[in-house]
Amino acid sequence: MTATWFGYRDAPEDDGGAARAWWDRHADEYLDEHGTFLGDAGFRWGPEGLAESEAGLLGEVRGADVLEVGAGAAHCSRWLARQGARVVATDVAPAMMDAAARLDARAGTRVPTVEADARALPFADETFDVVFTSFGAIPFVPDADRVHAEAARVLRPGGRWVFSVTHPLRWAFPDDPGPDGLTAHRSYFDRRPYVEADASGHVVYAEHHRTVGDHVRDVVAAGLRLRDVVEPEWPAWNRQSWGGWGPVRGAYLPGTAVFVTTKD
Repeated sequence: MTATWFGYRDAPEDDGGAARAWWDRHADEYLDEHGTFLGDAGFRWGPEGLAESEAGLLGEVRGADVLEVGAGAAHCSRWLARQGARVVATDVAPAMMDAAARLDARAGTRVPTVEADARALPFADETFDVVFTSFGAIPFVPDADRVHAEAARVLRPGGRWVFSVTHPLRWAFPDDPGPDGLTAHRSYFDRRPYVEADASGHVVYAEHHRTVGDHVRDVVAAGLRLRDVVEPEWPAWNRQSWGGWGPVRGAYLPGTAVFVTTKD
């Protein structure tokens, strides 16, 4: 399905199913464009290029039971497996899980994968020491509170839930990596999602905006404790643009927020 309309509007008919269909259709295109960058460090928290090897936001992973939700082709999980973690990767899109299997075969590092919605994980309570997602799941569902609740449910006491999302401030600015993206054009408090629809008005893609406060409230409601919010600066070595991210905007505006939480 081709989008014939795009913009910001309420999308009550979007239950998250559009995300599954969109990522299924565009998995190969996405990986062709970004796969090298994602695979260079093995685990990046966002387009700035912050790597888990330097950030250490998950803590010690060797010997830990780790779950990645919204894993895409499981680049992050593959890196964690090489660090000695017992890791499982989940994603809602079958095409992404197929891509993960192909990359496993190429890399010689096998990561168990499960096709699953992050809002209804097929795992028992208190199964994992760490749960995380790098730009997965949360932006693509209207009810992100359910993602946080599921992460908290499957975490063992003392475990970490770490997630990265588009920095909420960015929603006030055009999705343009150049100078035109430096002038705010809509309210930061406008929570209507970005929507693409086909000729019949059916939603084919939706990305949901939440403020910093919304994310904090969702974490607290899930019974988790917020430990840190990391806002990566744009590094001098990274000259590429990725959608609305790039060195021009990155010099002035944060593009990614990484929330680090724990289950007491």
